[in-house]
Amino acid sequence: MSRARVVWALLAVTAVGACTTSPGPADPSRTPGPSGTGGLPGAAGVGDPYYPEDGNGGYDVLGYDVAIRYDPSSDEFGGDTTVTAVASADLSRFNLDLIGFQVGAVEIDGKPAKFARAGVHELVITPPATVTKGATFRTRVTYSGTPEGEDDPSTDGDGWRKARSGGVFVAGQPHSASTWFPVNDHPSDKATFRLTARVPDGWSVIGNGREEPPYSADGWTTYTWVEANRIAPYLTTVGIDHWTFDRSTYHGLPLVSAYAPGVEFQRATEARLPEVLDFLASKFGPYPQDAAGGIFINEDIGFAVELQTRPIYGTEDDLGIVVHEQAHQWFGNSVSLNRWSDICLNECFASYAEWLWDEAKNDTDLDETYRQAVAKADDAFWNRPLLDMGPGKEFTAVYDKGKLAMHALRRTLGEAKFDQLLTRWTSEHRDGNANWADLEKLVNDIAGQDQTAFLTEWFHKAAKPSDRFLYPGSLRE
Repeated sequence: MSRARVVWALLAVTAVGACTTSPGPADPSRTPGPSGTGGLPGAAGVGDPYYPEDGNGGYDVLGYDVAIRYDPSSDEFGGDTTVTAVASADLSRFNLDLIGFQVGAVEIDGKPAKFARAGVHELVITPPATVTKGATFRTRVTYSGTPEGEDDPSTDGDGWRKARSGGVFVAGQPHSASTWFPVNDHPSDKATFRLTARVPDGWSVIGNGREEPPYSADGWTTYTWVEANRIAPYLTTVGIDHWTFDRSTYHGLPLVSAYAPGVEFQRATEARLPEVLDFLASKFGPYPQDAAGGIFINEDIGFAVELQTRPIYGTEDDLGIVVHEQAHQWFGNSVSLNRWSDICLNECFASYAEWLWDEAKNDTDLDETYRQAVAKADDAFWNRPLLDMGPGKEFTAVYDKGKLAMHALRRTLGEAKFDQLLTRWTSEHRDGNANWADLEKLVNDIAGQDQTAFLTEWFHKAAKPSDRFLYPGSLRE
């Protein structure tokens, strides 16, 4: 059999694992591994102060190979995921993040490994021998059950969700990936991503990146999507529905958009995607992904998410939202944050992209738009910082106040230097991660003078900036 057929044969069997007793959260302290070989347990979190249990320490993921089998009529799910990683320390034990499911087996480089569950999402894995620092190793997890979305009202979306059509989709931030595959669930660890999804005939699958030809056998169809660029876990997705597909190309790249039943009216808006991407590329530099498109669901979800190469949208038909989410292909997807307190790196720039579009396409006077927004803003508006706003509050100010801050920064730097900021940021950190401190350093470098006072008043403080920084350049009347 081919590898794919072996996978499906395994997934067709209900996985029942003989888990050992849960040891509780993995201890990152310097304790020798249980085998006495000198390895240490990997940390049960990457140290993000907002979500300390997200992600895991001790390794860097290179790639995910996720194979799933899902029947929408019964909600039966089987998963077989291989995580290829490089150890950053000698590991006697390490964790992956996985919410729910029954884990049937774990293998490391083809050999059985012990495993246990701890807390809400920790899968604690003990390899048969210490994984040495610098070694590339492959962890295979087979699992099954009914997927569970994350039940957290403070976050944007909850990962795996049932659609009114009977299908499913995955969307959410800061979490979502761990609701359907074992993962190092933090944006600081980006990796390539391959999805193979088997569904009953009549259903179809949309994912990230480029599609491979589907094939059918025994009443099931297998779809494969490959994201060759490194991707933050929360930007991965799978959508299973009775999709209508539009396929074309964008400067030689595959452009694939999918529409759930009842939202075909959005095809006219999505038809302008090449125009949107050309405009954004004129501002931010070359399009940084190897595919493009969108996913349109018939759900009033109240948000859109910038899934890599293919954002997901609800029923609101708004070209401005498309501009915003596609801007994230540069800000957030290609250049990703290292910690959630720096979400302004993603959202402030993407929100300002909407204004840039309106200025260029609708002759909007942004200075006047800015002044009107400032005049309407009350104390509650200003008393929300754009940085380090607190867990669960990441998205309270970055959209509206973020636009104002970016426009004030543009008027402070001047057109040429602001344009340089946009293109240097996206090129110097392309396909990587960055911090807010990196942006401040770049602002000061481009400005040729210290902009700490401006940056502090606009981004760090929870107060209205002084007039000196509120009305820079042409904003002074």
